[in-house]
Amino acid sequence: MICLIFGDTDFPHKVFKNIKKQKVNYFIIDLSKKNIFKKYKNSNKISIGQFGKMIKLMKIYKCKKVLFAGKIDKPKFSHLRMDVKGFYYLPRIIRAAKLGDAAIIKVIIDVLKKEKINVISSLTFSPELSLKKGNYTKTKPNKVDILAIKKGKEYLNKLNSHNHVQGLIIRDGKIHKTETLTGTKNMLLAIKIDKKKRDILIKLPKIKQDLRIDLPTIGLDTLIDCKKAGLTGIVLKNNQNIFLDREKCIKFANKNKIFINVI
Repeated sequence: MICLIFGDTDFPHKVFKNIKKQKVNYFIIDLSKKNIFKKYKNSNKISIGQFGKMIKLMKIYKCKKVLFAGKIDKPKFSHLRMDVKGFYYLPRIIRAAKLGDAAIIKVIIDVLKKEKINVISSLTFSPELSLKKGNYTKTKPNKVDILAIKKGKEYLNKLNSHNHVQGLIIRDGKIHKTETLTGTKNMLLAIKIDKKKRDILIKLPKIKQDLRIDLPTIGLDTLIDCKKAGLTGIVLKNNQNIFLDREKCIKFANKNKIFINVI
């Protein structure tokens, strides 16, 4: 029996499809904003502050493995439902909320570890959602792009494990913008198009990141935002990414001469 802790975005739906196909026994803890998994069998809507209820459910289902998928937004603490364990961990939840959804998930992982419940990779049942090393489009990075990518990678690798930054835009070899807690979309929306420049989106996991969760994610919406921002290409890390709607994304990228490169 596996516990699926689902948040928002399309990723959980992709994971769930494979879980069903592989006939894995499961139950769901729904941490999405609007209870979007209520139609699924064995789905339980639980507040982020109800750790006791989460653990109790896992013991009822005799669950020893947990898989996280999807985005968990910062909770509104004034409306947060808590139980005894939740109140105990509340200070940690508050601190984590300032660092983003991945930090909140890490608090949950620490709680589960104390209960001897293991967290497995979000890609365990969906390895096809991660790209391996190579170039996936007709358009390829040129020599200048390759040097720029190297510089962007070095910059991201210098950031410590507590930094929320996974992505940046590098423009003509210089760091142009870095991702904030508001995410990739808002970073892309803030770009002023300059057709004379070559802008590249680089999304890599943090150097000490827990690769079971919060991998950099790209989907068709990201590609559309990249086109609007006038980007030249997208760079991801080999087997350390989540790439949704692969065929649609590659088709869109080819049409708009955007390269997709995995290093």
